[in-house]
Amino acid sequence: VYLFERDCSVQRRNQKLVEEAPAPFLPSDVTDQLETYSRRLFEAVDYEGLGTCEFMVTEQGKVYFLEVNPRLQVEHTVSEEVCGLDLVREQLTIANGGELTVNHPLRGHSFELRLTCEDPAKNLAPSSGTLASLRWPSGPGIRVDSGVVEGDTITPFYDPMIAKLIVWDENRDAALARMDAALADYQVAG
Repeated sequence: VYLFERDCSVQRRNQKLVEEAPAPFLPSDVTDQLETYSRRLFEAVDYEGLGTCEFMVTEQGKVYFLEVNPRLQVEHTVSEEVCGLDLVREQLTIANGGELTVNHPLRGHSFELRLTCEDPAKNLAPSSGTLASLRWPSGPGIRVDSGVVEGDTITPFYDPMIAKLIVWDENRDAALARMDAALADYQVAG
């Protein structure tokens, strides 16, 4: 089952910062190629489970294979939003011998932003410290995935990600507006 394409072009130091689904501005022949190549690859190795095929698409529309991740990735949330499936539950169902849900029409547009603890005065180097206050945005079409709460300490020993902010709306422009509003509601101090 093909669960649409994602764009993960916005990166820093090889770390994805912004992901969106479906990938914007791709001609249908390119998305058709991405689907065909992904299906062929997983069929060739008789793969069972969820996985991601990564490609690079040039400005001229040429598609180049990069790698396969035979697992869920951090940005799986935008795929969940546009296909309406809980992909963690789907992976567990497959691992238990069940079948993947196949009813997954594309619905709307989604963005995920990694909210990180980095120091802009030090070229955005990872930063550490205690989260003195924390307020997450909320409302329709807004989701926050995080493993920290107010009072927790961000250490220098791991990825400085505090949370993932995921937004969904009917189209890309509306999703961008929702993302801007959610970012305005997000507050962290410490």
